[in-house]
Amino acid sequence: MYLVAIMDWYSRFVVSWALESSLEAAFVLVAVQEAMEKARPEIMNSDQGSQFTNPDYIKFLEGSGVRISMDGKGRATDNIFTERLWRSLKYEEVYLNEYQSPREARQGISRYLTFYNHHRPHQSLKYRTPAEVYYGKG
Repeated sequence: MYLVAIMDWYSRFVVSWALESSLEAAFVLVAVQEAMEKARPEIMNSDQGSQFTNPDYIKFLEGSGVRISMDGKGRATDNIFTERLWRSLKYEEVYLNEYQSPREARQGISRYLTFYNHHRPHQSLKYRTPAEVYYGKG
């Protein structure tokens, strides 16, 4: 399974996400479109994976007036906030559960991301949750 998350870096809030069994650009576009219904970023950052270099993805962002930023090859630290989310998700949810189906994986990841956004305080956010910072509360 492949997971994409659209994160607001300032607040660490996961604005949208999608899980799919193939690494095609379509599921990434769904997540990006869902995120853009909530807010339109000035810049969209990603790694250089095939789903992010796909012409449909690039055309959609450019057509939406969003500048594209891609990390350097082999430079995971360029995308450190998302990499940290992946680490937390793996160790606090995925590795602790043996999902029997993609549906179970979606349910577990959904529960975790709700917890992450709304209940898990972050030291870097002065012990506020990403939702509190994203929505300007707290």
